[in-house]
Amino acid sequence: MGERFVVVPVDGGGGVTGEREHSDAVVADPAPDTGGSSSSGGTVEEKEAGEDSVFEPQDPNVVVPILEYNREPNKYGDGVPKENSPFINNTDNDKGNSYDGTNMALFEEEMDSNPMVSSLLNKLANYTNLTQGAQEHEEADDDEGPKKKAVKSPQMGTFMGVYLPCLQNILGVILFLRLTWIVGTAGILESLAIVGLCCSCTMLTAISMSAIATNGVVPAGGSYYMISRSLGPEFGGAVGLCFYLGTTFAGSMYILGTIEILLTYIVPKAAIFVAERKEDEVDALLNNMRVYGTCCLALMAVVVFVGVKYVNKLALVFLACVILSILAIYAGVIKTIFEPPDFPVCMLGNRTLQNHNFDKCLKTEIIDNVTVTTKLWKLFCKGSELNATCNEYFANNNVTLVQGIPGLTSGVISENMWSEYGPLNMLVENKKLPSLGGSDPAKDIYMPYVVNDITTFFTLVLFCVLVYYYYGSNCIMAGSNRSGDLRDAQKSIPIGTILAIATTSVIYITCVVLFGACIEGVLLRDKFGDSVKGNLVIGTLSWPSPWVIVIGSFFSCCGAGLQSLTGAPRLLQAIARDGIVPFLQVFGHGKANGEPTWALLLTAAICEIGILIASLDSVAPILSMFFLMCYLFVNLACAVQTLLRTPNWRPRFKYYHWALSFLGMSLCLALMFISSWYYAIVAMAIASCIYKYIEYRGAEKEWARYALIRLEEAPPHTKNWRPQLLVLLNLDSDQGVKHPRLLSFTTQLKAGKGLTIVGNVLEGTYLTKETESKRAEQNIKASMSAERTKGFCHVVVSSNLRDGFSHLIQSAGLGGMKHNTVLMAWPGTWRQSNDPQSWRNFIETVRETTAAHQALLVAKNVDSFPTNQDRLGEGTIDVWWVVHDGGMLMLLPFLLRQHKVWRKCKMRIFTVAQMDDNSIQMKKDLQMFLYHLRLDAEVEVVEMHDNDISAFTYEKTLVMEQRTQMLKQMQLSRTEREREAQLIHDRNTASHATINDKADTGPERVHMTWTKDKLFTERSRNRECNANVAVRDLFNMKPEWESLNQSNVRRMHTAVKLNEVVVNKSQGAHLVLLNMPGPPRNRGGDENYMEFLEVLLEGLNRVLLVRGGGREVITIYS
Repeated sequence: MGERFVVVPVDGGGGVTGEREHSDAVVADPAPDTGGSSSSGGTVEEKEAGEDSVFEPQDPNVVVPILEYNREPNKYGDGVPKENSPFINNTDNDKGNSYDGTNMALFEEEMDSNPMVSSLLNKLANYTNLTQGAQEHEEADDDEGPKKKAVKSPQMGTFMGVYLPCLQNILGVILFLRLTWIVGTAGILESLAIVGLCCSCTMLTAISMSAIATNGVVPAGGSYYMISRSLGPEFGGAVGLCFYLGTTFAGSMYILGTIEILLTYIVPKAAIFVAERKEDEVDALLNNMRVYGTCCLALMAVVVFVGVKYVNKLALVFLACVILSILAIYAGVIKTIFEPPDFPVCMLGNRTLQNHNFDKCLKTEIIDNVTVTTKLWKLFCKGSELNATCNEYFANNNVTLVQGIPGLTSGVISENMWSEYGPLNMLVENKKLPSLGGSDPAKDIYMPYVVNDITTFFTLVLFCVLVYYYYGSNCIMAGSNRSGDLRDAQKSIPIGTILAIATTSVIYITCVVLFGACIEGVLLRDKFGDSVKGNLVIGTLSWPSPWVIVIGSFFSCCGAGLQSLTGAPRLLQAIARDGIVPFLQVFGHGKANGEPTWALLLTAAICEIGILIASLDSVAPILSMFFLMCYLFVNLACAVQTLLRTPNWRPRFKYYHWALSFLGMSLCLALMFISSWYYAIVAMAIASCIYKYIEYRGAEKEWARYALIRLEEAPPHTKNWRPQLLVLLNLDSDQGVKHPRLLSFTTQLKAGKGLTIVGNVLEGTYLTKETESKRAEQNIKASMSAERTKGFCHVVVSSNLRDGFSHLIQSAGLGGMKHNTVLMAWPGTWRQSNDPQSWRNFIETVRETTAAHQALLVAKNVDSFPTNQDRLGEGTIDVWWVVHDGGMLMLLPFLLRQHKVWRKCKMRIFTVAQMDDNSIQMKKDLQMFLYHLRLDAEVEVVEMHDNDISAFTYEKTLVMEQRTQMLKQMQLSRTEREREAQLIHDRNTASHATINDKADTGPERVHMTWTKDKLFTERSRNRECNANVAVRDLFNMKPEWESLNQSNVRRMHTAVKLNEVVVNKSQGAHLVLLNMPGPPRNRGGDENYMEFLEVLLEGLNRVLLVRGGGREVITIYS
């Protein structure tokens, strides 16, 4: 075995420089250990070899890592350190982890694997929530690690960090480019129904997302991370890749929207391709959008490549333009009440004319008393002469001017209530105006009329709303990616997102009503504003100028495009780093600062495909299905987590319910098939193919698997860990259950979730004990039924109890369905038992669970625990967190409080601060740690100073060692043992009274079992002694004290001091949870170990000793 002791340099007057000096520092008293330890003359290697045992964790990957608190070691005046733990890590970084002092000596043998709480809290206080997530869930590059740690303290609040960015995303293309057309086509009532459906679906999804996003820190990946960690990598990968494609093509759509605004409304003359005939206009526009769109994509990709900080800076400018545009719309609506804007629409009969190539809405005009034809005449006639052959409809109908914006008080709202659906190339008409028959309308589509560019019907309009609305509302996913930039992500994300969706829902609903109340129906149905000289329709309503809306919508599309090109590569990088799709792993790499360069290149390439398609309405359809499918699975994940009541499901956001999530999921599914059933099938087919590919080729990581076969592939993720119990029951001589309350406690802890195995061991052979075994099994099952414990029963017959318990711990369960936690009762009669094997079996069981990396729960006074029918009133569950051994102490009260017996109890957490710990900072760090764990608990830090060891402690140690040595050397009957032990007690009673200067009270018999009254009496004597007497007693020690094993003295001191503070603070608690110290590595001190635990638990009613299994069982991550 390699050398484990190192020389610890000490600043000051002197230092430890050699092996002998270090050995002296470890073993302060040269007296032999009566418990069987090696003498001080032995070398360090010999002592190490003698203390090695099977229960010491051997796998470095399982042991909880040391987290230092960066404390300077305490020093005496001569510069020599106090007694150090013999287990000191041999790295410079961990020298501060060594234990100094006597207050925690009971835990010092395991301090290398179970650090002090102060060390953990300091590590967490200096921790940024990106690094740990990358280590736990992602495979971070070595080059990125040091740079990620240098993260500034996040400063963004709810308003700037979540609310405004969400507004920018939602208030985009649909509001500025399509909402007026939707109102004119579907009518006000149906538009309200469509927008209401979309807003309801988005709000329900936002509620589910808020619950998931506040259930711990969500690293990069957003929706993919949340779904994959909730439903498994197959669902997460399938939906994540679909969401990635949707986000990427959303970038294409925003870029195409930007170019459409640029070429249609800002600089129409910048078009490279110009159509000579009307039927060629569509092709020319698409070619222009391809050229300009490619240039715009290249420019945006360069901006994203240079750095996301520039995108964020530009986002503020774009956001300001969007907000000004919204205000301009409302200002324009108010202005129409007093002075409607002058935007006349030229009508030929009841048909709407495109107002591009003529100035006056007249067939002829009189100039110098001469009737001349206008430009409009030339569009419908074969010449400018008055007798020229003209279009029949043009000849039969007059032209009239209709006010495009009649105003809020005009009453036009009644005309716009109902829908006006029609086929492709249907003429946009005003049914109120007179119209004389003429040529076939189908032959007039190439005349300068405003026509439908697509066939319109309700589900198509709904589909268009879904397409454009859900591109913008993907901000509900972006919120989960901003946790690292927010001061309080768990508060900001739900509040900011839900407020943004509520605000935009109000904006959309009011705009639907106001647009229908202010704008003429034919102008509403004019998608591109051809009837008002190519102006943006919504721009004609705004005040002070249409250019406010044009510029605002242009920058809105630019900003949304940049956001898509920023978010999509990071989503792909998160999927690639998880390794679930092997051929995508190359896209997990990036620049030194973590920017996803390769993922950005792929995103730009896919985005270019959408731009080459060029048509917004052709790019969009299937993508909205991807977004709806993603929202569907977010709702499903929230509903499943809520119904399964997984231990890690502790959202800070409380206003959710599985029924709301199920409603949101159903609404998403309904919208998919109502709007376009064939596109829904295509999207689901693509997702299914990705799912099956990940299932067969990737998905090596395990997050939430439920199949029995797969349980053996890997241990469950920390977020899914729950105690799978093996309950070790004791039976009486009639094979009845001794402690049925242990089963009650099991029911309350498990609540029917997970695995429970109730086991018992009968001593003998199976051939002779078969009948008793079956009777015991029947009795146990009857007790389980009476106590409502759901699980399995397992009775083992073994030649001795120790081997039987060992077999149960090793082999209970089936395949991956094995227990990870052992629950047993404290052997309360171990002192009265005439067979020392009773307490030895208990200690060996502790060692067995440690060696098997299983957690251990020991219930003391279990018969006083509440039944399932009890309802505990206002009270507390007190957790005494002394050392960190995986977080079991945090998880168990949360699970208990899910049961109605403990539901009203509050949780209190106490931790211990040493002399050199900053208790105020520890309390703040612990409160922040609990906040990230989503646990509601009161926090108190108890200071334990390094006081001198009291005479009371020395006396208890002396009694313990003398009794132990006597029982070891003499094989006496039970009566003789009690008489001999009583003689020892009587002899030491007088000594104890003399030391405490209380001779006048008379000799008092010292009992081995210290009652509560006796305990407080003895402690009050110690408090009455003044400091001088205490110092004199310590420097004039009795001869018996000098021969005591100093290790036992220090451990007894820990037990006495810790018991004193626990009884003082938690005597009235309904339940006390306490770290269970490990048994000594040297088996010769086993009986002393039982005495230490008895002292530690004196004066407490319901106690649950908790010992971790060597792994983390609770996490701050979702």
